[in-house]
Amino acid sequence: MHLTVRRFVCGNSECPKRTFVEQIDGLTSRFGRQTLLARQILEAVALAAGGRPGARLASKLAVPASRTTLLRIIRRIPDPPMQTPEVLGVDEFAIKKGQTYATILLDMATHRPIDVLPDRSAETFAGWLSEHPGVRVICRDRGGSYAEGARIGAPQAIQVADRYHLWANLGEAVDKIVWTHRGCLPESAPPPDEPQNAPQVTPPASDQPPIGIDTAANTVGKPRRLLTRTEERFAAVHELTEQGLSWARIGHQLGLDWRTVRKFAQTSLSELLEIMANRNTKLDAFKPYLNQRWNSGCTDGMILFDEIKTLGYQGSLSTVHRYLHPFRATVARPARSTAASRRPEPAPAPPKPRRVARWIMTRPDRLKPDEQQLLEQILARCPELAATAQHVTAFADMMTNLLGHLLGEWMNTVTADDLPPLHSLINGMRRDHEAITNGLTLPYSSGAVEGAVTRAKAIKRAYYGRASLDLLRKRILLTP
Repeated sequence: MHLTVRRFVCGNSECPKRTFVEQIDGLTSRFGRQTLLARQILEAVALAAGGRPGARLASKLAVPASRTTLLRIIRRIPDPPMQTPEVLGVDEFAIKKGQTYATILLDMATHRPIDVLPDRSAETFAGWLSEHPGVRVICRDRGGSYAEGARIGAPQAIQVADRYHLWANLGEAVDKIVWTHRGCLPESAPPPDEPQNAPQVTPPASDQPPIGIDTAANTVGKPRRLLTRTEERFAAVHELTEQGLSWARIGHQLGLDWRTVRKFAQTSLSELLEIMANRNTKLDAFKPYLNQRWNSGCTDGMILFDEIKTLGYQGSLSTVHRYLHPFRATVARPARSTAASRRPEPAPAPPKPRRVARWIMTRPDRLKPDEQQLLEQILARCPELAATAQHVTAFADMMTNLLGHLLGEWMNTVTADDLPPLHSLINGMRRDHEAITNGLTLPYSSGAVEGAVTRAKAIKRAYYGRASLDLLRKRILLTP
């Protein structure tokens, strides 16, 4: 393409620009190395794909450009025009997880990001609000820094706590409660029926219970050494706690993680033994097969181990031997009766605590019939879980129908029950009572902000976490 344009000369001798070249509207620009149309294509490619991927795509589109050129193009694009929104959404996202964080601001009317702040401090957020007056409602999570920044920078604004975070916090508390009472999840199996013509079975003559049977805890398949170790650790942790040592210090002395020390310090011995008795193993899914093969006459542990290994078992041979040992101990010697050696089919494995917590947090009409039946049986066996389910139902009704005026009554009802994880949740909610009440009353929510944070994380990962804040900010604000 050959163009003929005019060149103008400035008549002012003091002007540093002596000549001026005529520009063609829509085609050329001063100091431009591409036409405006090619520049628009490169801008779209750079915003959609980034550096190296954008360079590969641009070469296929016959507008080749290097990765550094594309990054310069992104930085030179002016910020989109911004008007101070009446309803503002705010949330954080990690630049480097656990080290540096940034804040994304969203116009809740258009669901578009309007700015990205370099940190998540209250001072930075308050400064932005002071420079952009007019915000009427601030949708935020339950972080204290944004609450403080909103109080300082926009004291007239209404703060609304996000319902998603409230529900998520409630779910964490429910998960802790179910985990604490997971001893209630398995249903006690009825005693096996005795065969009519079964001979008398004589247990082995020994003062010690056989390996795999614990008479004190009434558990089968749990080595006594594990229960003894639990009792010893419980005593040691409580002894050191009474001496005033911290959990970290106790863990250093006993060779335990501080979270394990906290569990021993905050849980009674009976609950710990119950947890140990009902702990699931890798062998649980294969116990029906082992019982079936034992009843059919195969009592060789090595053969059974090889068979279940081909079915996907990833545990050890000693675990299989420990499970089969009570079967051998109940068979009379020397004459072994086939009828006496038959084992009843084991009860199905109890549901995982996390799954039960999910059932409690799910609407009843969305549960499968078998899940609903299992949940009803578990709640009937455990009053604490039944009370938790009632509190969750009440909170869900309050959150769905925006009945925030019932929050105080719900909190008092929860406090009356012996549910420590929910008490911790209530204590935190009391410190942010006004914003939570607004969140359960007003129609505003931070769902759009969470979506913007997800998109920001996707953009950050596209640069393998190496993009500087100015480049990342441009991509977040300009990406459609």
